[in-house]
Amino acid sequence: MNVHYLQHVPFEGLGAIKIWLDDKEHKISSTKFYDPGFLLPDISEIDALIVLGGPMGIYEESVYQWLKAEKLFIKSCIAAGKKVLGICLGAQLIADCLGAKVSPATYKEIGWFPVFPTEESKKLPWFYKLFSNKPIVFHWHADRFDIPDNGSLDLLYSEANAHQAFYYNKNVIGLQFHLEVTQTSLLQMLENGKEDIEPLPYVQSEAEIHTGVQNTSTCNTLMNEFLNNWFYENNQ
Repeated sequence: MNVHYLQHVPFEGLGAIKIWLDDKEHKISSTKFYDPGFLLPDISEIDALIVLGGPMGIYEESVYQWLKAEKLFIKSCIAAGKKVLGICLGAQLIADCLGAKVSPATYKEIGWFPVFPTEESKKLPWFYKLFSNKPIVFHWHADRFDIPDNGSLDLLYSEANAHQAFYYNKNVIGLQFHLEVTQTSLLQMLENGKEDIEPLPYVQSEAEIHTGVQNTSTCNTLMNEFLNNWFYENNQ
């Protein structure tokens, strides 16, 4: 399988996803928008698309002019029936491409907080099973998305945010949080995002985030099980 990913900043990469893709011997390609010479592939050359996170907002097209090209590419992949996974900013971009509202969240969410399955998530049994124990996952976002119309499922929520994941048309999933985070990528995010950490209800201190680093193991196990189900075992 040819898997292409879209990366917005050097410090938010594939993380644990790369380990899984390498283990499954998938072909990996990328577009890195922070590279002035970035190129997007012909969608006929890829089977799946992963849209990663980043500190920018989906509405900042005047600052990040590549956002327009990225959104068109995402829309084309969705329309062509490619598997499309969005993480954090990536999920917000997909929601926007599907016509849902993306806006600043009431509460910024940074740190280790649990997510809870919705009643609606039971319509996607494998996903509900993965998250039924209300796992503690890593969050780093200030924006939020509405759930797209057209039959999308609202899958997860947290105390701070009513929408943490959605599923659309059997081939698209958006996750607001970071299951791919590793100990190394966590340190990179902290190093590059210290100005975001402030005393707010759902923003942990740098020390608290470091204390929760053992949760990366749980996140990565969930990431692997998620990818196994989404790519191979369950396509309903």
